Amino acid sequence: MGSVHLTDSVTHRLVVANLAAQIGIIVTGGLVRVTGSGLGCSTWPQCEPGTFTPVLHEEMSFHPLVEFGNRLITFLLVAIALAVLWAVHRREPVRSRPPVFRRLAWTVLALIATQAVIGGLSVLADLHPAIVGSHMYFSLALVALSAYLLVRLHQPDGAPAAPPAPVPALVTALVAVGALMLVAGVITTGTGPHSGDADAPYRFALDPLVVTRTHSALAWLFVALLGATALATARAGMGWRRWRWVAAVTVLQGLVGYVQYFTGLPVALVVVHMLLSALLVAATTAAVTGLWRREAVVPERRVTQPA
Repeated sequence: MGSVHLTDSVTHRLVVANLAAQIGIIVTGGLVRVTGSGLGCSTWPQCEPGTFTPVLHEEMSFHPLVEFGNRLITFLLVAIALAVLWAVHRREPVRSRPPVFRRLAWTVLALIATQAVIGGLSVLADLHPAIVGSHMYFSLALVALSAYLLVRLHQPDGAPAAPPAPVPALVTALVAVGALMLVAGVITTGTGPHSGDADAPYRFALDPLVVTRTHSALAWLFVALLGATALATARAGMGWRRWRWVAAVTVLQGLVGYVQYFTGLPVALVVVHMLLSALLVAATTAAVTGLWRREAVVPERRVTQPA
């Protein structure tokens, strides 16, 4: 069964837009952080007491506009998520497929709402690094969920067939180390100079060098596991090319990481590093999901008893 029979162009484009928007808001959130605009709006859900928009005056800086702009993008995410929800409920052939697509769409919408609350709490807590870090974790989870929805949309609905050993074990290790690597990366940012606001430089009370080296060690372990997983899938007859985008993003991420470390964390490279983190999550999710192959569901034929 081809993908043309599994979805329609409208639903496909909406799901792609949802994934792109989830990645995009990580970039705009990074811009808020590196420009020190995290407290450009002093409260939440309003921007300033008594108004939901920045108060324009001659002495104002650009920070309120950057922070308010990032908040507006949340409404775009909600609009796209609602459109995806409508599509999977109303557009054929997806509406006639299993309920997993409706559950995924509802989960995306619920997590976006949760993200809005976490963003508000980070402002009310003066950008405490733990809350700001959890904001990034939820964003990456939304990227993974959105990438899974896109790949799953084009898969048949039969039961998934696990790849042969040792691929599942290697994939589990790869995903686990990748998650730890991303957590360490967020903690590394939380110990660095880009706290989100120059007047509220909250940071984790950790040694930046130790945290950075831990993050780097996990990255090298991820590279080793990626190579082992690609080799195992090739030997299993499933090809290694499914990992090419994961490998490409990993290499770029490593290069940017080392360059930004040795050049004093310039803001542009920090934002690029965050973008590549989101792309790595999307690429890894897509590659892993595709390993569990599904066959088309064949409708049961009714047997007519002779009269």
